[in-house]
Parts: sequence; C-alpha cells; structure tokens
Amino acid sequence: MDSWLYIVKRTSGVSSILFVKTLDYILSMIKVSSLKRAEQRRVISLCRARFHLFSAISAAAIFFTYMLTTTHHRFTSDISFHSVPITITPFHPQVLNNHTFNNIQQMKLTSCSIPKPTDIATKVARETVLEDDHSPLVIQLQPINLIQKQRIKFDILKSTRLARRFHKRAQDFFNDSCKIRFFMTWISSSSSTVFGDREFLAVDALFKSNPNSCLMILSNTMDSVHGFRILKHLTDRGFRVRAVTPDLDFLFKNTPAQSWLHQIRNGKRDPGKIPLAQNLSNLIRLVILYKYGGVYLDTDFVILKDFSSLKNSIGAQSATRFGNWTRLNNAVLIFDKNHDLLYKFMEEFASTFNGNRWGYNGPYLVSRVVERESTTLLKLNFTVLPPTTFYPVDWIHVGGFFTPPLNRVQRRWVEAKIGQLSRSTYGVHLWNKQSSRFKIEEGSIMARLIPDHCVICNIK
Repeated sequence: MDSWLYIVKRTSGVSSILFVKTLDYILSMIKVSSLKRAEQRRVISLCRARFHLFSAISAAAIFFTYMLTTTHHRFTSDISFHSVPITITPFHPQVLNNHTFNNIQQMKLTSCSIPKPTDIATKVARETVLEDDHSPLVIQLQPINLIQKQRIKFDILKSTRLARRFHKRAQDFFNDSCKIRFFMTWISSSSSTVFGDREFLAVDALFKSNPNSCLMILSNTMDSVHGFRILKHLTDRGFRVRAVTPDLDFLFKNTPAQSWLHQIRNGKRDPGKIPLAQNLSNLIRLVILYKYGGVYLDTDFVILKDFSSLKNSIGAQSATRFGNWTRLNNAVLIFDKNHDLLYKFMEEFASTFNGNRWGYNGPYLVSRVVERESTTLLKLNFTVLPPTTFYPVDWIHVGGFFTPPLNRVQRRWVEAKIGQLSRSTYGVHLWNKQSSRFKIEEGSIMARLIPDHCVICNIK
C-alpha cells in the first residue's frame, strides 16, 4: 500500500495534492481500528448534524435574499406600471362642427418656483389616486412584502398628538371673515408626499375667483414644514389656506363612518386592493362637510368662477342629450352642515363598502344613492348640476385641453370650448390620473384659460 501511494505521489504532480491528501485521510481512518464502534457512530452522527445545520442556514440565507430581491422588483414594477403613457384622443369628433373660427392668440406663460422635497422625498413616487396592487388584510401565511405594505397603509389610520388637536385648530382657522369654507384632502401613506405643481395650481385658481374664502387641506403630509413652504406663496399674499392633520376619531364620531373605521382597524372589514388613502378621502369629504358645511374640491379641479351662488349641489359627470344625468361625481360637493343627503352617503359607504372596485365608494356611490332618493330630492333640498358646470370635458378627451390645435377643425373646437367655459362652467375637473402626463402647451385651452384665473400662475 505504501509503495502504491508513493507511485501516485510521484506521478500526480502538484495538481493532485488535494486528491492525495484526501486519500491519506481515508487510509488513516481505515487504520484506526482501535476505536470503538460506538465512538465511531458518535463522530458520524455529529458530522451529519453539523452538515444539516449548515444546509439549513444556507437555505435560509438564499430564501431571504430571494424575498428581498422580489420585494424590490415588485416595488419597481408598480412604479413602472403607473408610468406607462396612455394614448388619449385629444378632440371629440361630435363637437367639431358648426362653430365660428377665430385665431388663437399666443401668450407667454409665467411661472413661480415651488420648493422641491428633500432628496429622500424625490425618490418616492407622488401619490395621485391610482390603483395599486395592495392586497386584502390577511393575518396568517402572508408574504413578508405584503405585510410591510399593509403596515404602511394602516399607519394613516393612527391617531397622533397632532391629529387630536384638529378641532381646536379648525375653530381657530375658520371665522366670520371666511366667505366660503373650502376643503381638499391629501391623504398619503408616505410622509414625503406633498403637493406638486398641478395641485398647487388648483389652490391658486381657487383664490383668484374666491379671494375672501378659506381653504383647509386635510392632510397628514402637507401639515409639515415642507407643506407650509409650498402654501407660503399664497399666505404671504394674505390668502387663508392651511393644511391640518385630520382626527378620524373626532370626525367620524356619531356618524355611520365610525363603525367602518372600527371594523377596518380591527381587521373585521377587508380594505381591498384599491389604495386605502383613496377610499379614506372618499369618506372624509362626506364627514367634513357634514360636520362643518362648505365646499369640497378634488386637488385636480381648477375653479373659474365665484362659488357663492351655489348651494347644496352635486355635479353630473355625464348626461343624455335630453339632459337626464347618467352618472354623478364626488370631485365637487357643496352642502350645508348636517345635510341629510350627506348622512345617506355615509350610511351607504359603511354598509356597502367594497375596497376592490375602483369608484364604487366614490362616484358610483353618490350616483346610486341619488338615484334611489330621486323621489325625495325636493325634500332633501338638493340640486344636480349639468356636466358643463364642473365636468366640461370627460376623462377620455381631457388631453385636448392641453395640446394646441393643429388644423382649422381643431381650432373651431377650441374656440367653442372657450366660449362654453366662460358662459356656464364654474370649474374644470382635470382628471389628473389621465392628464398629469401632459404639459400645458402654448396655444392650448389650458394655456389660454389659466392666466385669467390664477394669482401666481405656475403653469406646467
């Protein structure tokens, strides 16, 4: 045996050192015949145990590395999905005829600088009422990345020290000098999500047409140093606007919304896949008007006229050619304090809530309640306004408001729309989900409309 080993060592060279050492080890183990069998079994068992332990640790490391990579990939995929442009037909063919032609005057647009978020904030996608892939709340056997999303999502339901000061701050803000009380909501699960240029434009236009009014923005993120700096452009000019963190416990108390909040917090109601912030906004606007009275506006709504003549109204998004509405929208709500229809809206929200269907707890909700209560509308002291009042363009063709006309037919359509807006439109809903990707181009309807309806005129 020793002779054979000598031959192998001589002929294998340096490249076979590992093999030779292994063979030496095996031969030495064979020669150890004096060990007891029980001791041998103990050594073998110990080696096996160490091998299994190493295998388990290695498998766990691979699994967690995969989970972290998957979570990052899904987050990136979500953002990319919502950034894909949607092709929108800019002009509606049915409204291009029988209108006089006028040349479109060109105007130079001015702008102001809106303070930008911190470096960390700029890495977070700005929240704009978009669907995402949040899954229903499941306590057991849920992937780690979904649990983390749920934890972030439900943070907006927590009561904080700042939120508990809401009512006192609201009383201090509103006073007899407010001609109209306006409200907006900006609810976000990200602490760095604040107004962009388009949202600031909505606030800017409000004070051009309603300078003696007050605007409260119910927001957990705009109620911050950075949010204060954004609104300072207007407060420095004497306009009354403030962002206040809402107190959900106070606002929802003694309303049908209270039971819904309790069920969501305790996991007894499925929040669904639609962003909770979106549905929370649908409910907060009803409750804030019920408790305080006034006007609610979405942050993608540009006011063109004084709202003081409007009372207890909601706008139709679409209607038949005979003037009968086919769908209402909750982007603009005008109601007195403690109005009965608002209470019915809240009852419907709490009893039929569905977090998996877009619009079900918003535009579709107000539509089905008003249709059901159509026989008692006069008793409710309530008016449905035609689509031209708040929704002069639908979401499919809103792109036509941002692009300049390219031919005579399009120019005639633009002139017709400008005339309609000046006569019968109180404000334009911009459908930010579709229009946020558009720039306001020179010569477009928005470029001609906004300079006459803004204070600072940061047009983008």
